[in-house]
Amino acid sequence: MTRIAVGGFLHETNTFAPTKATFADFQHGGGWPAMAQGPDVLKVMRRINVGLAGFVGAAEVNGWELVPTIACGASPSAHVTEDAFERIVRVMVDGIAAAGPLDAVYLDLHGAMVTEHLDDGEGEILARVRRVIGKDVPLVASLDLHANVTPEMVEHADALIAYRTYPHVDMADTGRASARHLALLLKTKQPFAKAFRQLPFLIPISWQCTNDQPTKGIYQKLAAMENDAVPSLSFAPGFPAADFRDCGPSVFAYGRTQGDADRAADAIVKLIERHEDDFDGKIYSPDEGVRHAMELAKSASKPIVIADTQDNPGAGGDSDTTGMLRALVRNNAQRAATGVIYDPESARAAHAAGVGASVRLSLGGKSGIPGDEPYTETFIVENLSDGRFIAPGPYYGGREMEMGPSAALRIGDVRAVVSSHKAQLADQAMYRYVGIEPTEQKILVNKSSVHFRADFEPIAAKLLICAAPGAMPADTAALPWTKLRPGIRIRPNGPVFKPSSR
Repeated sequence: MTRIAVGGFLHETNTFAPTKATFADFQHGGGWPAMAQGPDVLKVMRRINVGLAGFVGAAEVNGWELVPTIACGASPSAHVTEDAFERIVRVMVDGIAAAGPLDAVYLDLHGAMVTEHLDDGEGEILARVRRVIGKDVPLVASLDLHANVTPEMVEHADALIAYRTYPHVDMADTGRASARHLALLLKTKQPFAKAFRQLPFLIPISWQCTNDQPTKGIYQKLAAMENDAVPSLSFAPGFPAADFRDCGPSVFAYGRTQGDADRAADAIVKLIERHEDDFDGKIYSPDEGVRHAMELAKSASKPIVIADTQDNPGAGGDSDTTGMLRALVRNNAQRAATGVIYDPESARAAHAAGVGASVRLSLGGKSGIPGDEPYTETFIVENLSDGRFIAPGPYYGGREMEMGPSAALRIGDVRAVVSSHKAQLADQAMYRYVGIEPTEQKILVNKSSVHFRADFEPIAAKLLICAAPGAMPADTAALPWTKLRPGIRIRPNGPVFKPSSR
C-alpha cells in the first residue's frame, strides 16, 4: 500500500501588523480548526473546506495509507513567534522521520509565513522535510492564492499547487488537485520540469477577487492551458504586506519538459502584465462609503455590504478598529450592523450586565493603530452567546467556530457583533450567532476584504470597499517597505522600490 505522510501548518503573515502569532493561537486556530496531532488529524480533516481535508478524501479513494503528523493554522497576524514555529515544525518533521518507509509527503501550507527568525517560513519547512526524506521521495504542497512564493520553496518541493479562487472556496479542491498531481508522480516515477516567474508589481488584495476581472479571466485561461504536457499551472497574486525579498505575485508551472513548463509560465506572465492597469478600483473613506450606502439603501431590497478592508483579520488586522462603527453612528445609519469587533473585555462586561442592560464601554481600538482609539459610549446589550456555532457558508464550509463569549451591542440603530476571539467575518452565521439577521439589515459592514463575498454576494444589493484606519492598507504603496527586492513596483503602475542606502 502507498504510504504518504501528511501535515498542515498555515499562517499568512503581515509584518506590519500589531500582534504576533503564538503557539496558543495555533492551538485555538482562530478561523481554522483547532490544532490536531497524530490520528486526530484524520478525524478533524474531513468534509470541510481545507486543503488537507480534500487530500484526505482523495487519498481514501486512491487506497493510500496516510501517516498524519500535525495540522494547525492561526488567524493572519504579525510574525509567527520562533517558539511556535519551532515547536510545530518539530512535531511535523519528527513525525515524518519516524514514519518508516514513505512513498511521498503532502503538506498543506499557506506560502506567506514570516517568523521572528525566518523571512521564508515555508521554504524552511520544505527544506527540513527534504533533508529527512531525501531527494527521491516526492514532496507536494498546496498553497494559498496569497502565497509569496520563493525560489527556495520551488527548489525543495516537487510541486506547489495554489488555490484559484478568492474567496477561497476551492481549498479542499486544491488538496484534491495535489493528490492528482502526486498520483502522477508516483505513476511515472519521474519529476516534472519546473518554471518559476516573479511578477514586477504588487497587487492589492481588494483587486485580487476572482469573481471579478481581470483575475477571473486570468484563472480561466490558466485552467484551459493545463494538459498532459503541463499537468499543473499556478498563479499566486501574493500577500502584499510581508516585508521581505520575495513578497509579491508569482507563476509556477510543471511540465513534461522544461520547454513545456517555460512556455506555460511565460504565457500567463504576459497575460497578467497586460492587465496591470486593471488591478485597481474605487476605495471610499468611512463617511463617504456610509453615506453612499445609505443613499443606495433607500431603494434597495437587499443590504448594502461594505468591506472594512483595512482591519481585515484575514490580512493581519486585530479586528478591533472603530472607524467604520463611528461613521455609521455619526451619520445616523438605520438598520445597520458591523462585525466582528474583537474585544474580550467588552464582551465580558456585556455578559456581566445581561441582556437588556445599558453599559458604558470603551469598545475596540486597543491594538494601537494610528488614527484609531477605543469608542467610549453607552451601548444596549441586545443578545449574548457563548460563541460556539457552525459556519455553513462557502468559505468556512461547515467549520465549527469558537468565538468565545460574544454579544450584540446596539447604539442608536447600529448593532455591533463583539467577540472574545478573532475570525474574519466571512459567513452570515457570524451575525446570526448573536441574534442579528443579516438579510434584514439595510447596511452591513464586514471586517473582511474579499472572503465575505462568497456568502454575502447572494444577499447584497451592492458591495463597497471602505478604508478606515487599520493594519492592512488598501494601497500597498502606503506601507513602509524596507526589504523588497529592488525594482518591484509597490503598487500597479506605482513607484519602484529602492533599498535605502543607509
